Amino acid sequence: MNDLLLQPVTNLKGVGKGMGEALHSMGIETFNDLLWTFPYRHEDFRLKDLAETPHNERVTVEGRIESEPVALFLGKNKSRLQVQMLVGRHLIKVVFFNQLYLKNKMIPSSIATVTGKWDRGRQVINGTQITFGPKVDHADFEPVYSLKSGMHQKKFRNYMRQVLDESKSAIVESLPSHLRTAYKLLPVADALEGVHFPIDANHAKQARRRFVYEELLRFQLRIQALRKIRKEQEQGLSIHYDLEKLKKFFLTLPYELTNAQKRVVNEICRDLLEPHRMNRLLQGDVGSGKTVVAAIALYAAVTAGFQGALMAPTEILAEQHGESLDEWLRPLGVEVALLSGSTKTKARRILLEQLKNGEIDILIGTHALIQPDVEFYKLGLVITDEQHRFGVEQRRILRDKGENPDVLFMTATPIPRTLSITAFGEMDVSIIDELPAGRKEIQTNWAKKEQFNQVLSQMTKELAMGRQAYVICPLIEESDKLDVQNAVDVYTQLTTLFGEKYKVGLMHGRLPAEEKDAVMREFSEGQLHVLVSTTVVEVGVNVPNATFMIVYDAERFGLAQLHQLRGRVGRGEHQSYCVLLADPKSEDGKERMISMTETNDGFRLAEKDLELRGPGDFFGKKQSGLPEFKMADLVHDYRALEVARQDAEKLLSTEEFWQADDCEQLRNMLAESGVLNGDRID
Repeated sequence: MNDLLLQPVTNLKGVGKGMGEALHSMGIETFNDLLWTFPYRHEDFRLKDLAETPHNERVTVEGRIESEPVALFLGKNKSRLQVQMLVGRHLIKVVFFNQLYLKNKMIPSSIATVTGKWDRGRQVINGTQITFGPKVDHADFEPVYSLKSGMHQKKFRNYMRQVLDESKSAIVESLPSHLRTAYKLLPVADALEGVHFPIDANHAKQARRRFVYEELLRFQLRIQALRKIRKEQEQGLSIHYDLEKLKKFFLTLPYELTNAQKRVVNEICRDLLEPHRMNRLLQGDVGSGKTVVAAIALYAAVTAGFQGALMAPTEILAEQHGESLDEWLRPLGVEVALLSGSTKTKARRILLEQLKNGEIDILIGTHALIQPDVEFYKLGLVITDEQHRFGVEQRRILRDKGENPDVLFMTATPIPRTLSITAFGEMDVSIIDELPAGRKEIQTNWAKKEQFNQVLSQMTKELAMGRQAYVICPLIEESDKLDVQNAVDVYTQLTTLFGEKYKVGLMHGRLPAEEKDAVMREFSEGQLHVLVSTTVVEVGVNVPNATFMIVYDAERFGLAQLHQLRGRVGRGEHQSYCVLLADPKSEDGKERMISMTETNDGFRLAEKDLELRGPGDFFGKKQSGLPEFKMADLVHDYRALEVARQDAEKLLSTEEFWQADDCEQLRNMLAESGVLNGDRID
């Protein structure tokens, strides 16, 4: 980097000790740091026609003051200043709060330029800025930065202007010329000028376009380089499975695989044959048939002389997987065993001995699988179900119980393509985007709370036919802060209502694990007719006889979570129903309810959820792995993300990238990020 850009910001005119400390607190030490501190928006000072300006939009207008200003005192240090202005043919009111000093400057018949929010119905501009006289010839767009206290926009812009003027010639281009030409991207110096001080709207747009692409390309280069390193360095197992045995297994299944399942099985089988370790994420909507795909992959490994392991987050889910795999694979001579925290000591000792000797082919279990005394004879394939429920370290411990076994992660949470490219970019992603034939679509309705009696009547009809039902609540106990139904109250109400006729159970996150398992087992076995629960039933519960679900205060849940909850019903042969009890106040809340009633497609809902909530909230606040971009937006810039991914793959595979001078900046970035060792992938 040019020494000019490494100058301390204290060299700038007007930056004394206090301002230097304020800039330091923002992480700005050098000219270069300042240049790459981007504004989060631009103030648009272009004059607009009020007739074409939507309600509540920010607007700048020029007009003539038509009245004496009127001041109104609203209490201690609070005031309201109002004046009439003629803007074109519109006679409007302009209001300023707590700015009485403007009163003497508002001279009738004089010209003024006002910026503020336009209240179309009341014909009022709530002013934020006013200049007296015709609009001055200054920039129509002013950058607005996220600043710490003590720093003002005007001063910060002044420092930015100084740095650009003094060091523009020292800014080195960071994108290869062939990419800039292909996509008609601004040179970096012009783009920085366009971000900080755009000439017009198009200049700002083109500057943003360049930096969006560059950010995404840099990110994808790191991800794709990491993938390349793993494939080249992490030698895996070539699992040469018996194709004929696999074909015979397909014929024993009670149904034909969907086209999506066949496609995914082929992708996994190709990975098994490769000498590099498989690192694949399998996404499948609720009920799409991930378990049978896992069974095929595990059986393939067994036919090649390897063992398989499947780790699930709960005992119930582990047992369900165990029952399915045992039913399908035991007739083929495959030994399937289950290990969980409740496995008795003597049985556990025998099981572990058999596992170590290779007498057990497939071990299914919970966290118990990662205990130190669990030793495999020849582990070839590790599958983790609902992988996000386990920590990175837990997944690593299981993987390390074999010699570089292939790894398959499974999730029932449909993840939008933009996020899967980003959050799981180092993995190959397989998607089952098709439900098995004949599965009945869950009928979803949105009801207001005053319609609860009708909903209850519908649920009782299902119970009378021998079916079961879920009632989902957002809280465990009564809350003073939130007016939402809680599980304990609802459980009490339903228990009183049904008496001895139908048995009601209660489950929530505060129950000890053994109690949760016991309640869930009772429900699974039909001893409970209604299960009142919080969202702990969201993942991994399979009760085919449950055909009805009520979700209280459904507006409090995101679309992805509602879809996961809904997926607990509709798992058997009978028609199933989900009723969302909700009185949403916001437009987003109403839109979520409508979306849920319109589709059962989890991937469509996931995209909608991402659009409504943004990537930061999609996985939850603590989700790691999602980068923070200065300019790019994963929702709106998904096409650029896909293009950047393809370009990154091409660049890393070409000799030109490793040698060309105009790729040096990107090579340096990879080296600095720790992905590279030297100037080549190591």
